[in-house]
Amino acid sequence: MLFPSELSVVGCTRRIVLPQPRGPLSTRLFAALRAAPGAALEPLDETARPADPIGDEDLQIALYVCYELHYADLQDVDPDWEWDPGLLRFRAALERPFEDAVRALVPAADDDELIEVGAAVSRIVAEDDGPSLSRFVEARAILEQVREFMVHRSAYQLKEADPHSWAIPRLAGAPKAALVEVQADEYGGGSAERAHAALFAKALAATGLDPAYGAYLDAIPGVTLATVNLMSLCGLHRRLRGAIVGHLAAFEMTSSLPNRRYGNALRRLRFGPDATDFFDEHVEADAVHEQIAAWDLAGGLAAAEPALAADIVFGARALLAVERRWADHLLAAWRRGESSLRRAARRT
Repeated sequence: MLFPSELSVVGCTRRIVLPQPRGPLSTRLFAALRAAPGAALEPLDETARPADPIGDEDLQIALYVCYELHYADLQDVDPDWEWDPGLLRFRAALERPFEDAVRALVPAADDDELIEVGAAVSRIVAEDDGPSLSRFVEARAILEQVREFMVHRSAYQLKEADPHSWAIPRLAGAPKAALVEVQADEYGGGSAERAHAALFAKALAATGLDPAYGAYLDAIPGVTLATVNLMSLCGLHRRLRGAIVGHLAAFEMTSSLPNRRYGNALRRLRFGPDATDFFDEHVEADAVHEQIAAWDLAGGLAAAEPALAADIVFGARALLAVERRWADHLLAAWRRGESSLRRAARRT
């Protein structure tokens, strides 16, 4: 049974309103998008790169909206902007400093990692010492913090799997089959109501939050948008198909246990199955997916295209590094007794 407000998530149309600009880049972009395609749109000056592209509010909201042209209708924006040459130049000028900053966070793959990529990804995930946001949420988070966590995740979960699916036409053979096997489950195995985006919308509504696509875009900080922009960056560029595969492999391998903890947190706060269904579904599904993603997908792609091995390892490390920045942000804000959002999230 779907809530009326979930229809935009699982139906044929997603629509968002342009968010408020956060600086000169997003102001310039949003003004152009309100005009006809072809309007002048000067890209980021290479000499004016932000000091911290991953956390820069202006760069990340501008990049997120550029990518949203591929995922959703933007209210009062001509859809022909999606492939406008000026917009693509503008987007590329945002992507360069972002990709450079992510690459600066992670070490290059060593020779041993390039020999057995599936084992390397498994080891990278197992040895990650990032902060355990899921442990905090399970044991200590109050209701408002759990709601904040869900608002943060809505930027991705309401289009769950879509950024990784850009890789499907860019792979062939066994790796492609492995990716499709994982993605089919993400989309509900043919049942729209079981698609993970729909389950997350149901969880938002059950916890008193707005399940509409893009409802909280103005509240979500740049460091959170960066976690989603990383997926879109890697998914939309064929040259980064190895990175999106490594990202997905690590994503699946770091999903099952944290989602069990998030479900436990909601049960601790006395929420029922409508709130926990999304998280419980991932406990079971991702325990299977992680083996397929690590060995059949990541390992299989490296065997088929050895030149992509380093990018696969990079994608796994990039996921962990950018997610660590995000988790640090939430936990630091909560330790200070502050909201981790840019403004209070409205409730339904």
